[in-house]
Amino acid sequence: MTLQSTWKGSRLDEDGTARRIAELAPWFQNLRLPSGHETAPDHPLGDYPGFKWRDVGKAIPLDLAGWRALDIGCNAGFYSFELARRGAEVVGIDADEHYLRQARWAAGLFDLEERIEFRRVQVYELARLQDRFDLVLFMGVLYHLRYPLLALDLVAEKVKRLLVLQTLTMPGEEAIEPPEDLGIDERKRLTEPGWPKMAFVERSLAGDPTNWWAPNHACVEGLLRSSGLEAIARPAHEIYLCRPAGGTSSHRRELDSATGRSRETLA
Repeated sequence: MTLQSTWKGSRLDEDGTARRIAELAPWFQNLRLPSGHETAPDHPLGDYPGFKWRDVGKAIPLDLAGWRALDIGCNAGFYSFELARRGAEVVGIDADEHYLRQARWAAGLFDLEERIEFRRVQVYELARLQDRFDLVLFMGVLYHLRYPLLALDLVAEKVKRLLVLQTLTMPGEEAIEPPEDLGIDERKRLTEPGWPKMAFVERSLAGDPTNWWAPNHACVEGLLRSSGLEAIARPAHEIYLCRPAGGTSSHRRELDSATGRSRETLA
C-alpha cells in the first residue's frame, strides 16, 4: 500500500502515522515502520539504506549483546535500529536536528528508546568524547567533510573492535605499495595508477555542494592505515570493514592541538 492511499481514510493511517511522516519530511532514509508505512518509499536510490545494510549486516556479528555501538551521521536512525535489534547499546549522532527528530520518533514506534541515545554532535566533537565503542559505523559521511583525515583520526580513537566505513570513491581498484620514502625527483610516481589519490570537488557533485572528496580505493586504504586502522574485508563496493591495527598514534599532539581538546573534555 502506498503512502498516498493512507490519505484516503485507509485503515493503515488510523493512528495518524502518515500524517506524522509528512510532518517530519523530508526523509533521506526509508524506514519500514511497524504500521506498514515507509518513510521514503520513492527514494531515488531504491530501498535506501536497506540494500546497503543487507551487505553490512552479514559482515558484523548477529549477536551484539554486551557491545556498545556508535552510529556517526545516524540520520533517521536506520542503522542504529538494526544494531539495537541485535542487542547493542547504541549512541547515534548527527549534526542535523531535523533527522534526529525523525530518529527519536521512530525509536518509539520500534520500542527501542531504552537501547538507543540520539545526540546532536558534529563528528569533530568526538575529540571531546571520552567513550570508546566496540563497533563504529561511519557510513556516508567522510566525503562530505572539509577535513576528512582529521575526522578519521578522531573516529579511529573511538574504535575498540570494528569500524564499518562507507565512502564515495573514484573508479578503479588498483593499489600499489607506497615506498617508505619517495625521492623529491620521483614525484612522477604520484601520477601512477594505483597511487593513493583523493579528488577535490571544488563546486558540486551530483547536485550536492557538500560532496567535497572522492578518494580512490588505494587512498581509502592508505587513510585507514595512517589513522591506525586496517581494512580486513570489503562487504560491498565502497564499504570497508576495519579493525584497530595496534600501536600508538604518532599524531596525537597534532590532533590535540587541532581540536583544542587539551583545554577541555566532554564527559
